[in-house]
Amino acid sequence: MKKHLCLALLLLGLAATAPFAAAQEQPTIYTIVPGDTLWGLSQRFLKDPYYWPNVWANNQAVGNPHFIYPGQKVRIYSDRIEIEQLPFSALPKQAPPPQELREEPQPATFAVNGSEGFLMENGMQPSGTVISLHQNREMAGTDDIVYTDIGRVHGANPGDRYQVFKKIGPVSHPVTNVILGQQVIPLGELQLSELEDKASRAIVTKSFQEISAGSFLLPYQERKLTITLKSADRDLTGYIVQTQTGNTALAVNDVVFLDLGKAQGVQPGNMLYIVRDVVPDQRYANAKIEKLPVEVVGALVVVSTGMNSSTAVIVKSVDTVYRGDRVEMKKSR
Repeated sequence: MKKHLCLALLLLGLAATAPFAAAQEQPTIYTIVPGDTLWGLSQRFLKDPYYWPNVWANNQAVGNPHFIYPGQKVRIYSDRIEIEQLPFSALPKQAPPPQELREEPQPATFAVNGSEGFLMENGMQPSGTVISLHQNREMAGTDDIVYTDIGRVHGANPGDRYQVFKKIGPVSHPVTNVILGQQVIPLGELQLSELEDKASRAIVTKSFQEISAGSFLLPYQERKLTITLKSADRDLTGYIVQTQTGNTALAVNDVVFLDLGKAQGVQPGNMLYIVRDVVPDQRYANAKIEKLPVEVVGALVVVSTGMNSSTAVIVKSVDTVYRGDRVEMKKSR
């Protein structure tokens, strides 16, 4: 009886102290070495390469996410990473410079569903247009019949597939006010069935929104894609020129359009930082301060590119993102 009572008291004591023990989780201590990156640390210890903005957002020790120093201590918990402040006296003087954040995202992927849309740049021509709907209807949906201005003289054949798009309106650059093109959204997909020389009958095979006469066509491409993240091969600066929804304030998973494309060297899978300038307060400076390190407020991934524009999805934000915010792509060194 005494033995059972002692065992019960012991178990009760363990149960009472268990929450306290859980609250006092002991972290694993890791020391940053040359070659370490915030991306790599997040992937290695939390299995989440997208966690890295949280590291610099919640740590005074990381003033600029592009740089971490060998010798800094990292406390690794089950749900977070904390970087200890490196004493000023311990900062490298003649030693190698701080390790720049290297994006090594090849193993990681990012899925898109094809609803993002894009900027139809000035001079870009569609393959054709929906010129009318069966029985003069105003709107068409899945399995409805429509007519296009694509025919045999255009090299078309029965069975050819096209995607249907609608123009939303012109997009102007937030800095220069130059019209960059038209924002467009996908409406659905169709397949040609019967052809004349300059026209055709088609069946709507999928509709995401109602299709009307005047909608334009582009050759079919798979909508749902898995984008392999790619490290940057150059430094670039651009802007968020438009948002998919038209909303001013943006957050994670929102779609935006950039003024950077194939001509500038941007590729699907590139990650860019969303940055803002910090205005120096000259009252406390002994000399004129021209520039302070930028504030990094988030990151986005490019999912498709035009010649001078691209579509991207915000994957991380530590502050509200706005149309007109600057973006930077940093070359892996």
